[in-house]
Amino acid sequence: MKDELGPDAGHQKRIDGMDEVSPTAEHSEKPRRSSIYDIEGRPANKLSAVFKNPLEGIPRQQLMEDVDRFCAQYGLETHKELFRKGALISQNPQDAHNMPELTEDERAAIRREHTHKWSQPWQLYFMASMCSLAAAVQGMDETVNNGAQAIYLKELNIKSEYITGLVVGAPYLACAVIGCWLTEPMNRYLARRGTIWVSCFIAAVASVWEGVCNSWVNLFIARFVLGLGIGSKSSTVPVYAAECSPAPIRGALVMMWQMWTAFGIMLGNIMGVAFMGLPDNLSWRLMLGSTVVLPLIVCAQVYLCPESPRWLIEHNKINKAYEAFRILRPSDLQAARDLYYAYVGVQLEREVNKGKNFFTMFLELFTIPRNARATLATWIVMFLQQFCGVNVIAYYSTTIFTESGYSIQEALLASMGTGILNWVFALPAFFTIDTWGRRNLLLFTFPFLAVCLFWAGFSFWIEEGIKYSKKRVAMVTTGMYLFEVFYSPGEGPVPFTYSAEAFPLHVREVGMSWATATTWCFNFILSFTWPSLLRAFQPQGAFGWYAAWCLVGWVLVLLFVPETKSLTLEELDQVFSVPTRKHAMYQLRNTVWHFRVWVLRQKLEPLPKLYEGAEHLSEVGEK
Repeated sequence: MKDELGPDAGHQKRIDGMDEVSPTAEHSEKPRRSSIYDIEGRPANKLSAVFKNPLEGIPRQQLMEDVDRFCAQYGLETHKELFRKGALISQNPQDAHNMPELTEDERAAIRREHTHKWSQPWQLYFMASMCSLAAAVQGMDETVNNGAQAIYLKELNIKSEYITGLVVGAPYLACAVIGCWLTEPMNRYLARRGTIWVSCFIAAVASVWEGVCNSWVNLFIARFVLGLGIGSKSSTVPVYAAECSPAPIRGALVMMWQMWTAFGIMLGNIMGVAFMGLPDNLSWRLMLGSTVVLPLIVCAQVYLCPESPRWLIEHNKINKAYEAFRILRPSDLQAARDLYYAYVGVQLEREVNKGKNFFTMFLELFTIPRNARATLATWIVMFLQQFCGVNVIAYYSTTIFTESGYSIQEALLASMGTGILNWVFALPAFFTIDTWGRRNLLLFTFPFLAVCLFWAGFSFWIEEGIKYSKKRVAMVTTGMYLFEVFYSPGEGPVPFTYSAEAFPLHVREVGMSWATATTWCFNFILSFTWPSLLRAFQPQGAFGWYAAWCLVGWVLVLLFVPETKSLTLEELDQVFSVPTRKHAMYQLRNTVWHFRVWVLRQKLEPLPKLYEGAEHLSEVGEK
C-alpha cells in the first residue's frame, strides 16, 4: 500500500499543532507547482488521486529544501543526507538505481528489494508471526464452540433453538454493535500494539470464563465479552501488518490474516477431537478453555515488536517512527525513504480530512457517488461471505454430521476435516487472488458453492428410513468438504482484501469499520437463525436456502462488483466513477457476448472497454 504514503512537496505550514515554518523570500520567489494541499477545487470523488505521488514534478532544489526543513524540525539533521536521497528515490522510484547520489551499496539495497523481496530483517518476520498468531486466535475462537456445543447443550439443559443461536452468535453480535466501532478510539489512544494486546487479553479472559460457566446466561455473557475483542482485533491486525511491511511483500503479508484465520479454524476443530474422550462435564469446558493459550502468547509477543511507524507519525513521534523503520527495513536509506514518504502522506490526509469527524466521513460513504459504489460493492462481498453458508459449517458442522447419522466422536472427526480443508485450500489464494483477480474468483466459485450446498442438503433424502446410513453420511460429508475446497480460495480471502482497497484513502478506516461491521452483523444473523431454520425447513431446505443465496450472489457480483486487482489509486477512481447502471448493463452485454462466442461459437467483434475515459464521466445524479 505504498500509494497510501504519498510524499509531500513543499508544505509551508504544519498541521494540527505542529510548528509553522515560514518560507524564506528566496524560496517563495522560486517557480513552483501547486501545493498538494490545493485540494479545494478537486471533485470529492477524485480526492484519492492526489495521493498517487505528490513529489512528482517538484523541482529538485525545492524538494531538498522541504527535506531540510523536515530534518531540522524533528532533530534528524545528522541523517539529512539519507533523507535527501530517500526523497529523491520516492520522487522517481523506477529510476532510483541510476541516481548518481547513491553509493554502490545503496543501489544494491534498492535493487535487492525487487530481486530478493523476501530478504528482510528477522524482526519483520517476528512481527508477521505475531500477526499470524493473532489471526489464529480469531479462527480458533470461531470454531472451538462447534464441537463443544454438541455437549454443553445437554449439560446446560439448553433446549430452545433461539437460545442455542443466541449463545453461538453472541460474539458476532458484540462485534457488530460494539467491537468494530471501538476500533478507532482504541487505536487512537492505545496504538496498534495496545489494541492488539487488549483484544487478546479479552480473548484470554473470556476463554477461561467460558470454561467455568454453569448456565447458558453465564455462557452467553462470556461469549459476548469474547466478541468485544474479536471486532477490534480483526480490524487492527491487518492494518498493523500493512503499515509495518515493505511495499513489495505487503500484499502477501496482509493476506496471511485470512490464511492463518483458517489455520485457527482448523485448530478449533482439532481441539474438539483432542478432548472428545473425556467425560462430558469436562470435555466441553476444556474445548472452550483451550483457546486461552494463543492469545496469551500474542500478549507476550506484541510488545517485542515495534509500534506501527505510521501510527507514530500520525501522533508526531517522528524519531520513534524512524527507529521503528530502521528495525523493519534492511538499510537506513530505506528507513529514511519510507519515513519521509509516510510523513508526507499523513500531512496530506490531515488536510483532506480537516474539519471532518467520524460521522461526516461515514456519511461520505453514501453521499459521494464514487464512495457509494465502493460501499455497495464491499457490502455485497461481506454480506455474501456469510450468506454463502460457510459459517453454518464452521459453527454447526458437528451437529449437522450427527443429524446425518454420525456418532458424536465421528462427527467431531469429520468437522476436523472441514477445518483442515479450509486451511489447505486457503494457500492457493496467495497466487490466484493477484492473477485471476478478486471478481473472477467470486464468479468462478459461487456456482460451485451452490452445487455443493444443494448436494449436501439433498443427500439427507438418501435412505431416510435408516438412522445410520453410510451412503447418506458419505454424500453429506463429500458435499460439505467440496464446499470448503471452493470457499477457501474465493469468498474466504476476497472480501477483506477487496474492502481494504476499494475505498479512497481519506475514508478507508471508516469504510473498513463499515465493512467489518457488515460481516459480523450477518455472521450473527446466520448463527442465530440456523437452529430455527433447520427445524422449520429440514436440512434439505436449510442448505437450499444458502445455495440460493450463492446463485443470487453470482448475479450481484456480476452486476455491481468491479475488479480492483493491481489498480492504482487513480485507476480505482476511474473504475468506481462508472455509474452503477452503466456498469451493470455492460456486464450483462459482456455475459451475452461470451455466451455467443464460447457456447454458440459465433465470431463477434470484441466489446469496447468499459473503463476507457471513465474519469470524464459525469456523475451528477447517478449512482
